[in-house]
Amino acid sequence: MKIKLFTSKEKNIKNALEIVLVKKLSHLSKKEQGILKTLNFSNNNKNILLVEINKYYILCDSLKKESVKIILSDAIKKLKTQGFIKLIVSLCSPKKELELSSLIEGFVLGNYSFDKYKSKKREEKITVYIDLKNSKKQRTVLEKEFKESLIICKNVNFVRDLNNTTAEDYTPKSMSEDAQKIAKEHNLICKIYGETDLEKMQMHVMLAVGRASRHESQLIHLHYVPREKSLGKMVLVGKGLTYDSGGLSLKPTSGMLTMKRDKTGGVTVLGIMSALRELNYPYEVHGIIGAVENMIGGNAFKPGDVLYAKNKLSIEVRNTDAEGRLVLADCLSYAQEQIKDIDCLINIATLTGACKIALGVYTTGVMAHNKSLKNKMQKASSRSGELIGTLPFNEFLEKLIKSGLADISNAGSSPAGGAITAALFLDKFIKKRNKNKWLHLDMAGPAYSEVPWAYHSYGASGSGLRLILNFIKHFKKQ
Repeated sequence: MKIKLFTSKEKNIKNALEIVLVKKLSHLSKKEQGILKTLNFSNNNKNILLVEINKYYILCDSLKKESVKIILSDAIKKLKTQGFIKLIVSLCSPKKELELSSLIEGFVLGNYSFDKYKSKKREEKITVYIDLKNSKKQRTVLEKEFKESLIICKNVNFVRDLNNTTAEDYTPKSMSEDAQKIAKEHNLICKIYGETDLEKMQMHVMLAVGRASRHESQLIHLHYVPREKSLGKMVLVGKGLTYDSGGLSLKPTSGMLTMKRDKTGGVTVLGIMSALRELNYPYEVHGIIGAVENMIGGNAFKPGDVLYAKNKLSIEVRNTDAEGRLVLADCLSYAQEQIKDIDCLINIATLTGACKIALGVYTTGVMAHNKSLKNKMQKASSRSGELIGTLPFNEFLEKLIKSGLADISNAGSSPAGGAITAALFLDKFIKKRNKNKWLHLDMAGPAYSEVPWAYHSYGASGSGLRLILNFIKHFKKQ
């Protein structure tokens, strides 16, 4: 699909279907009102296609950003099945100028589908023209916003593609190879560490998780430096479990079916790092990924084992299916050892089913010590349209991850507050100097769904990328 900007005052697009977003019927011409009333255009009949005049009218309850995205997503899905190849939509409705980014996200993200494993591939040549007539913004401002939105959408769909790819086709090595490609294309620094390196770096916990896999674990470190003076230093740490069987604490079949999605944190970091150079964001950003596969076998780590993390803490393994936090523990320790003067440290993971229970399947859980950082992430949520919910650290829950055998247990003694106890576990691996600079994002809910929702199709949603890029864009040092 192609999207182009134009102004109808200057150019006429022939044989194109115009999508007309209607908040109130009275906003239209009397002629249009008469036709639509005759056709019972109402809340019970919100979509009317008039082929004779090349117009598709949609009655909208709201023209807020997220509503527009969903409306246009639904429209593109419907119209492409009917053979339309040219569409027009106006940036300015009769009473309101819409957000250009909302139009682009609605069309591009709504038009996405993953057909890699389908015998019949999609073949479509749709062009969407956005009419800038009557916009109060300068053309240069709109073109900049247009370019930025397309870059972001491209990388959301890139993340979706990676996350939808099966574990047989996407291994830890695949992830490290993608990191190297991104580094080469966007002039980033890239370091890849294999299992021999992990052993030398004493990342024994991460090594243990991947021990039973035939695929070598990979530690990936990407580094973006802006062209001009950096305004701060951000570190992103992603959980990259390319598959999670649960290990010896084996998941049921139903729990394993979508576990290719357990790499969401890792591929989200890849997508963000891929976008930064084109977006020209003025912050130095490190992207660190623990790419691992958690499998079963004679050499698998076991419930009851005691592992020693990179920061020297001993961990009693009470559940091998609580493996993501183990990988993140070593990756967070590595990040803080290698990178000094961090302004913000964010870890991203599909970490707990408990977070889905607490917040629902459409919302990312956010936990942090610093209220200001949580507020900044909430503002990024409002601007990007990605839903978040904050969960409080609770000192009474900390006793649930105490161990009688080691310094800490990797699983709570009770399932209650599971999303919070997982975050409290990770907190043990955050250095004191970084406690107020750390944000924990649990994306278990919105990362992947077998039921399409909003402008997301079956499978991976790409959630997290728009949220975090928006956070970085508007971040200011404390």
